[in-house]
Amino acid sequence: MGTDVAEVAEKLPDPCSFKVHFLMCTELLKLVDRISSTLPEIEAVRPRCSAGIQSLCLLNCSIEKAKLLLQYCSESSKLYQAVTGDLMVSRFQRLRSLLEQSLGQIQIMCPVMLAVEISQIMDDLRSAKFSLDSSEEEAGKALQGLLLQGASPSDSFETSEVKAIQYAAATLHITSQNAILIEKQSMEKLIDKVGDSEATTKKILKYLLYLLEKYGNLVLGDQSRNTRVQHEGEVASENRRKSSVHSQSVEVKSHRGYGHRKAQFDVLSRAILPEEFRCPISSRLMYDPVVIASGQTFERMWIQRWFDEGNDTCPKTKIKLDHLSLSPNTSLKDLISKWCVRYEVTVTDPTMKPEVLHTWESSSVSSVSTGHSMDYMQLRLDRSNFSSGSLVTSFTSDSPCTKIADGLSLMSMQTIEEHKFQSHATINETDLKFLSNLAELEWESQCEVVEEVKRHLNYSEEDYHSLSSENFVEPLVRFLKDACDRRDIEAQKTGSQLLLAFVSKNRSGISYLREEAYDLLETLLNSEDTEEALVILEVLSGHKYCRAKILASGALTSILKMLDSHSSFQERIIKILSNMSSSSDICPRIVSLECIPKLIPFFGDSTLAGKCAFILKNLCDVEEARISIAETSGCIASVTALLETGSHEDQENAVTVLLSLCSQRVQYCQWVMEEGVIPALVDISINGNEKGRVGALELLRLLRDIEYAEDRDCSGSDIDASKDTTDLPKEKKSSKTSGFFAKIPMFSKKKK
Repeated sequence: MGTDVAEVAEKLPDPCSFKVHFLMCTELLKLVDRISSTLPEIEAVRPRCSAGIQSLCLLNCSIEKAKLLLQYCSESSKLYQAVTGDLMVSRFQRLRSLLEQSLGQIQIMCPVMLAVEISQIMDDLRSAKFSLDSSEEEAGKALQGLLLQGASPSDSFETSEVKAIQYAAATLHITSQNAILIEKQSMEKLIDKVGDSEATTKKILKYLLYLLEKYGNLVLGDQSRNTRVQHEGEVASENRRKSSVHSQSVEVKSHRGYGHRKAQFDVLSRAILPEEFRCPISSRLMYDPVVIASGQTFERMWIQRWFDEGNDTCPKTKIKLDHLSLSPNTSLKDLISKWCVRYEVTVTDPTMKPEVLHTWESSSVSSVSTGHSMDYMQLRLDRSNFSSGSLVTSFTSDSPCTKIADGLSLMSMQTIEEHKFQSHATINETDLKFLSNLAELEWESQCEVVEEVKRHLNYSEEDYHSLSSENFVEPLVRFLKDACDRRDIEAQKTGSQLLLAFVSKNRSGISYLREEAYDLLETLLNSEDTEEALVILEVLSGHKYCRAKILASGALTSILKMLDSHSSFQERIIKILSNMSSSSDICPRIVSLECIPKLIPFFGDSTLAGKCAFILKNLCDVEEARISIAETSGCIASVTALLETGSHEDQENAVTVLLSLCSQRVQYCQWVMEEGVIPALVDISINGNEKGRVGALELLRLLRDIEYAEDRDCSGSDIDASKDTTDLPKEKKSSKTSGFFAKIPMFSKKKK
């Protein structure tokens, strides 16, 4: 009955096979080819969340639907395609939008380099032009004119039929006996495929076939009379077409393995874009240029995504960065703005999502068309109730290419996925639009909108990726500020929970949080919403670029004060400190806030002792931290206890802390040895993890040198003379250490 779906999906039609709408078909062919070549990389990412699976399914369905449309254009009747030209344009445009939206959803789930490639394809989708060729449009109008004239047979109407079919045939290159035969066969195949429910479509096809059969000889005769006049023009036209086919085919092939697209705007053909205006990641004109630690400038969105993926190197120089902070490059942005004004270039914000197409059609095309409505056409030979919606139904609903394994309809699958997409799009365009204008509503209405958005997002996690700073973060922060000013506890809690869900489920969206958001969190720490604020800060502190903002807001000071309150939040506070201490530039501030003495009580909690040791390990790079650890009562004892009771990781951290101390002062070595650490260190040097074993051996060697040192006087320059001697241990526990190294062969001294 026709071609199997699997066969259609395996390969794309040859550009030479397109009978009508050649430019639209080749444009769509290029785009589908590029997307298909990128699809293996997208599938390799394996997005496992429900949103990722749905988006990938929708993309695959969209690609298959595009292939079916291209296949239809290469096999269908030329005359029928000309008559339905406006509807075909609409179909191409809807497919373009469907591909763009599905790629947009997938893009945010992909690694940054793949996301850049997808972004470039989306740009090309947006700039693709789908419109009718003027000559084909006129041919379609001529045939549509017959359908609009009514059903009264007359000599004048037959004359109109002859003129219309001759003009359409000449325009569409149906100019030989063989071409007429092929056209008749194409229409007969379409008639066979049209179901009984599409009687109107079948009548149209039969009428077009009737015109060819009745006036075929006149068409050939007309062509014969005009051969001498039109021959040169037709040859030139055909040569241009073949040349275009060749160039399009070459272009399609060249897009396989597509790298960076250099041209962004048509205007760039008149103005050369300075290389320093391009983002090194996306190769596109920058909208919000920022400078990173390496001194290189990038588009904020793309470098932020690079850092979000855990990278700590410069994408351009590959140098490891000292920090991940971003500084606006205002001078470059001014230069870009002046250049854009001069050459009339508009730069769009790359973080802004394209508008969502509200209406996604099912397998049959809507009766809406552009330019010419055919809803009221009356077909001769009992043509009535003509509906343009039925024109291409034979291709979409009754085509033999619409069935796949197990009787599942490919088009039905598309309809389901498109309906889901439409549902999400509608919600984003309504509820989130209200959130953008939240401040304009009465307070009670604001609370209701925030509650409604929170309820929706709880059931639709994929929509978190559609949120931006303008339509979500900034209005929500303002709402929370107002709630604090009004002392509306319920509104504070609702807003805090919504903000928590956002930072937890939209990693890339965290960059939208500005300084005022961190200041707000510091305020919430001292309110009834302390728990929500702490959870948000725990999430944010896990991101390197957020820690400096947390410190600047004063939240760290408030958090450390809470450690003394014996509250139920202490475990969460320890986790925040653990995250914050991972940034070396923040450690001095943590030490200055007297964090170390506050940690000692938590070493007695087996669930927190390891975290505390991790914090101390991070702080040990600071001289003041080492002094505080050594001189804080019970600190060394707490750390050494982990050598016996802690996990391998805890033991490793404890060894690192002790090694850091002993490497600095002899007195610290003696205090460590007085805790009887040698047996535990020997055990770790044999049974610990790799880093633990290395550290334990190094510490044992260091302590061995102290044990055998002849001069044990620690009153020299390495002891702080101002230290109160009453704070020092009053007696050495020599019974625990003396002579122990002599019993260990690897540490025994060789006799001279």
